[in-house]
Amino acid sequence: MSSFETSSDSSAAPCGQDPDGPLSAEAFGARPPQSTSGWGVVQEEAEWLWEERDSLRRVQGLSTELSDVTEVEYRQLRLERVVLVGVWPKRQSAEADASIKELAALARTAGSQVLEGLVQRRDKPDAATYIGSGKVAAVKAVVAETEADTVICDGELTPAQLRTLEQQVGVKVIDRTALILDIFAQHATSKEGKAQVQLAQLQYLLPRLRGWGQTLSRQAGGRAGGANGGVGLRGPGETKIETDRRRIRERISHLRGELKGMRKVRSTKRSLRERNGVPSAVIVGYTNAGKSSLLGALTGASVIIRDELFATLDPTTRKSWGETSGSFTITDTVGFVRHLPTQLVEAFASTLEEATGADVLVHVVDASDPRPADQIRVVREILGDVFAKAQTPWPTEIVALNKSDAVDEATLAGLRIAFPEATLVSARTGEGIDELKRRIGEALAVRSGAACLVELSLAVPEDRPDLLAKVCAAGRVLASEETESGTLVRALVPQDLADQLRGGATSLAET
Repeated sequence: MSSFETSSDSSAAPCGQDPDGPLSAEAFGARPPQSTSGWGVVQEEAEWLWEERDSLRRVQGLSTELSDVTEVEYRQLRLERVVLVGVWPKRQSAEADASIKELAALARTAGSQVLEGLVQRRDKPDAATYIGSGKVAAVKAVVAETEADTVICDGELTPAQLRTLEQQVGVKVIDRTALILDIFAQHATSKEGKAQVQLAQLQYLLPRLRGWGQTLSRQAGGRAGGANGGVGLRGPGETKIETDRRRIRERISHLRGELKGMRKVRSTKRSLRERNGVPSAVIVGYTNAGKSSLLGALTGASVIIRDELFATLDPTTRKSWGETSGSFTITDTVGFVRHLPTQLVEAFASTLEEATGADVLVHVVDASDPRPADQIRVVREILGDVFAKAQTPWPTEIVALNKSDAVDEATLAGLRIAFPEATLVSARTGEGIDELKRRIGEALAVRSGAACLVELSLAVPEDRPDLLAKVCAAGRVLASEETESGTLVRALVPQDLADQLRGGATSLAET
């Protein structure tokens, strides 16, 4: 068993916690009353008590964990102190180190303080305790030494493994899947994103449901569960946990129905763009590779940019322009990660469908990552399953090695050799953005059959506003002038659109 990271500095107590004593009121943003006199003392003390009560508010009966404290309140009290545990074969030591470091980054994103990481070398996880009964005592000793309150396992645990390991270690145990679901729950903002995350969480929770309910007596059947219950109503009834499972299944069914309706809306919007002849590019890639930053650099639009894992979950579509392709849309999608939970892939199916309808995929890779080839492999494996399920061919793919400003010249030379077809870019400095935009435009032009743009001047009648809409959607308006009979427009449009417009408007000049 090898140590990955240890932090024993007592000065790093989370959220204002005194290492040698209990939490102070200042840790919650409350301020104690000052030593003044008169009415000001009463008013200030009352104000402080209200603030303190709000910051320490507890909701009873919402948790069946070891303590009756909600997760949000728990994080207000202090950051969770976690120990990471992974199981990897000896021959995969490099991949094990990369995976455990990524797990540490995920834990920090979720709001935890990583104390130590441990890797157990064995061919496969133990069926009972994940790490093997001989190593459980070692993990328990590390937990006691570091005063950790959570153990995070680098893999998906079965319900039996989770329950057994938690009982033997004596603290809360979660797996990689639960950690990623927690991060998604924190970052989901839209109605669709929240519904997708909730569906994934319920699918994960259903086989792992546990708590005090399983020890309760069965609910009465019929009027009182006795002989007078009535025909077909006498029987043992349901335990509390069985009732919870039934309600979860009903909620899952309801969420799937909601997401199906949202998928129709998204599909309608995509079909509208396709009818208007607007080509589309979709940005895909590993989480925190700089996809949102690249979207902003390519379009000049304002987007949410954060240096953390899974910062954005909802797809963002912006309009851009290429000299060869004309107007096109570019969409940023959710990032991928190693061992992405299957529940999330299923729940985010409607979001991932944006990639299946794209004319060009812009595959963003973190050039500063020590293992960029692994990022490419993970993304292609997940997208391969998505495209296979949708029964759509793989579109043109452009690999963009982002964050090129964060690596030295020797590393850049190695990347050019390893990925000769890729484009080195930096969303922060703007280096390579024009070249990437040119490649996207050329690929879209070839894909749509519009190899070049032509300048077209035409008069659009008043009763044909749809023609003007097509010009604005697929081309670029250079000048326009309102007249009594309609609108005079000079624009750059694809050749095929220019041919269509001749039938609905009066062409004045073409160059």
